[in-house]
Amino acid sequence: MINYTVTNLKQLYDFDDFQWLEETVKLLKNKQFNKLDLENLIEELEDLGKEKKNAVASLLEQVIRHLLLLQYWTEEREYNLVHWQGEIYTFRVQLRRKLTTNLHNYLESELNEIYEDALGFVKIKTQNTVKFPLECPYSLDQLLSQEWLPSLSLRSIT
Repeated sequence: MINYTVTNLKQLYDFDDFQWLEETVKLLKNKQFNKLDLENLIEELEDLGKEKKNAVASLLEQVIRHLLLLQYWTEEREYNLVHWQGEIYTFRVQLRRKLTTNLHNYLESELNEIYEDALGFVKIKTQNTVKFPLECPYSLDQLLSQEWLPSLSLRSIT
C-alpha cells in the first residue's frame, strides 16, 4: 500500500476519486487525521448531503405529480388509474427507504417549492386543460403514507 500524503491525496482525487475515497476511509479508520485531504473531504460530504436531499425531493415531487394527475385529470383517469396508483406506491416505497428524520424535516420545509415544481409539470402534461390547486392540497404525512389516496371526484376543481 502506498503511504499517501495530503498532496498525493489531492492529486489522486483529481485522477481517481473512487480510489481517493478508499484511501480516505482507510486513513479515517486508522485515525490518521493529519494525512486527510480535508478540502476535498468536506466538498464530498457537502455533495453527499445535497444528493440525499435532491433524491428525496425528486421522489416526493413524483408522488405529488401522480396524485395530482390521479385526482384532477378526470379525462385520463380511467385509462391511467392503475398506472398512476402503481407509480405513487413505488415512489413512496423508495422515499421510505431513504427517509431519515433530517430528510423528513427538509421535505417539510421545502414542500411548497416541491409542489410548485410538480404543478409546473402537470400543467404541461395536461396542456393547461386542468385546473389544479395553486397550493399543495396534501400534507406531508398524506404524501408519505402508503395507504392514503385522495378521494376521487368525477370533476376537477373549479
